[in-house]
Amino acid sequence: MAAFTIAAGTGNWFSALALGVTLLKCLLIPHSTDFEVHRNWLAITHSLPISQWYYEATSEWTLDYPPFFAWFEYILSHVAKYFDQEMLNVRNLNYSSSRTLLFQRFSVIFMDVLFVYAVHECCKCIDGKKVGKELTEKPKFILSVLLLWNFGLLIVIHFQYNGFLFGLMLLSIARLFQKRHMEGAFFFAVLLHFKHIYLYVAPAYGVYLLRSYCFTANKPDGSIRWNSFSFVRVISLGLVVFLVSALSLGPFLALNQLPQVFSRLFPFKRGLCHAYWAPNFWALYNALDKVLSVIGLKLKFLDPNNIPKASMTSGLVQQFQHTVLPSVTPLTTLICTLIAILSLLSVQKAGDASIFLILTTTGHYSLFPLLFTAPELPIKILLMLLFTIYSISSLKTLFRKEKPLFNWMETFYLLGLGPLEVCCEFVFPFTSWKVKYPFLPLLLTSVYCAVGITYAWFKLYVSVLIDPPVGKTKKQ
Repeated sequence: MAAFTIAAGTGNWFSALALGVTLLKCLLIPHSTDFEVHRNWLAITHSLPISQWYYEATSEWTLDYPPFFAWFEYILSHVAKYFDQEMLNVRNLNYSSSRTLLFQRFSVIFMDVLFVYAVHECCKCIDGKKVGKELTEKPKFILSVLLLWNFGLLIVIHFQYNGFLFGLMLLSIARLFQKRHMEGAFFFAVLLHFKHIYLYVAPAYGVYLLRSYCFTANKPDGSIRWNSFSFVRVISLGLVVFLVSALSLGPFLALNQLPQVFSRLFPFKRGLCHAYWAPNFWALYNALDKVLSVIGLKLKFLDPNNIPKASMTSGLVQQFQHTVLPSVTPLTTLICTLIAILSLLSVQKAGDASIFLILTTTGHYSLFPLLFTAPELPIKILLMLLFTIYSISSLKTLFRKEKPLFNWMETFYLLGLGPLEVCCEFVFPFTSWKVKYPFLPLLLTSVYCAVGITYAWFKLYVSVLIDPPVGKTKKQ
């Protein structure tokens, strides 16, 4: 692939890593849980006029990504028609064929070219002072492996083009490190109009650009020189965001469809948890509500007739009311999200290896329920073990002069993932609970991983409050 020629300045090892991971992806052709989602979006954008894109509801998998992604699907559809024209029929629900599968899979791999390029650009920003004698100890090599061979992106469980989207984000970050702030702002604005979930990073971007670009000078101690604020630069950043947004939303503004587009992008009537429980705080909250409701029914504190019938795990378009704990409103989740983001705005040091490892290990394991077929079982276990072992060993080598990466409690928690996998995959299927409680493995996996991810967030929060700011010790 043409993208591998970018590695000439870094060395042949980068080309080998990129080529190797691409060949491995070509061997992994799973039938994704989001296969029908993107097939339907291809059909919508190809066969319907733009005025109907965000209204079409023949399938339950309606178009709910921003306009740039819709146009992206439109472009892909004009290539897809040469593979299998039937996949582009809106009425052809749940259509599947070998050509459709191969097209979607290889379109994901092809778009990962941007991710490879972005990783290369990020590696150019790495400080070369901490360089080991061996290639495998070099920070650039470690970063390349952790990104290119990342377990979550390697499997590409969904056809969501996550590698392509992460490529946009990494490229934006690389441009900020390279002091090319306008380009960084442009790429991030484009990313938001591809996938709006990245909005949670926007406050951090805003504060960083305000501090590093809009204020043009620092005092000798590294603090802000307030009189160096540049209104011209603020206007320039605003103009970049405005032009990108106008290009994305302008056609729908002209059609008077912005309210409909936003109702698809932010479906507040959708359940708090989908059929796949994300391992976050709300998984813990919902699990606690379930436990309390079961106890309440057993002790006859609750009336079975008053228990809400809507399931929190349906994940489509119904609302869920909690039984014991207060039901969570969209405004509440918004406030909690903003509070969580504010803590990240204070981070002024390099990412902590321990937090990274806890997050990646638990986050990757939480994806296991999405790979549920028997042939995928050994593949997901093997690939995650290889990536996790490499991550821990390489970062342990890189920070060997510092304190251990994990304390005893963190080590015990991470090792607990092994028994959890044995119970969910090898013990539970042979128990009588499989029929009565089929959701139990998913619930246990999500709740267990939510504990680790929530712990990592609190650990980051504490480090922000306790550790001295970098700017107080050296000039930024």
